[in-house]
Amino acid sequence: MDDTDSDRAAIQPVINQIMMYPLSEYTGQLRSTDWTAAPVFPAAGSASGERETQWVDPARFFAALPEVMAEVPALAGEEAWYGWLQSVLAAAAADPGVAERLAAAAADADAGLVADLFQFRKIGLPLPGYWSTQRNGARFGTDYLTRTAMARSNIFVNTPEETTYFYQDLDADGERLDGSRSYSVTFPPNHLPPVRGFWSLTLYNEHHFFHPNELSRYSLGTKNAGLHHAADGSLTVTASAAPPEDADLRTNWLPAPAGPFSLYIRAYWPEQPILDGTWTPPSVTRFR
Repeated sequence: MDDTDSDRAAIQPVINQIMMYPLSEYTGQLRSTDWTAAPVFPAAGSASGERETQWVDPARFFAALPEVMAEVPALAGEEAWYGWLQSVLAAAAADPGVAERLAAAAADADAGLVADLFQFRKIGLPLPGYWSTQRNGARFGTDYLTRTAMARSNIFVNTPEETTYFYQDLDADGERLDGSRSYSVTFPPNHLPPVRGFWSLTLYNEHHFFHPNELSRYSLGTKNAGLHHAADGSLTVTASAAPPEDADLRTNWLPAPAGPFSLYIRAYWPEQPILDGTWTPPSVTRFR
């Protein structure tokens, strides 16, 4: 799908056939729904994008953990770990002092370790140019640290063969990306992300939300048929708070907030050079 009104309208009938409803409502007949009439969240006037919603209350973490463990069975090799946790939870249920110390430990972890894992530059496997990635998305096994990092910073990820992700907080000099400056990401000729599906380069504000802008432009990539390529076939994407003066650069411009921001490449159905690490993203270069 190209990022055009006509393509969005053309794909809508297919999207309208994708739905979920209780089995008790199944009649044997195909159903559809008009998703263009679905409510849009968050509602107008909400604070989404300005700050993060705190879904997890550290003070309640260990109180809620028994219910989670009862719903999610132990993986192979986790049985002893589950047993140890259950003994700790039983001790907390019997002793308010233990419960209090557990709550304090959860608060400390949330404010320290888990808060640090929100920053893309502190997670995953390091790549050239200060990019990072991960190779075990959606099949973390007992890699609890990576699982926590992905849940904290990404919410949800696919397996690497379905989608490979590249994260970036820093420019080529290791300085934090900031909209008060201007940056470029240049893909050399024949060096776009090698995918069998599609790819995108998305810009997020410091809270990992889209940055509202007049163009309603949050990412560029395969869907943008009108991107400007240089005479040699290279593609340069720019990111800054102020629009570039050059018209060609504006075509390939990602509007950024005035403060810190991050870049994020998604490669859907990646080819082998991405999976084996032969291909990595170009550095983010500051030019103003």
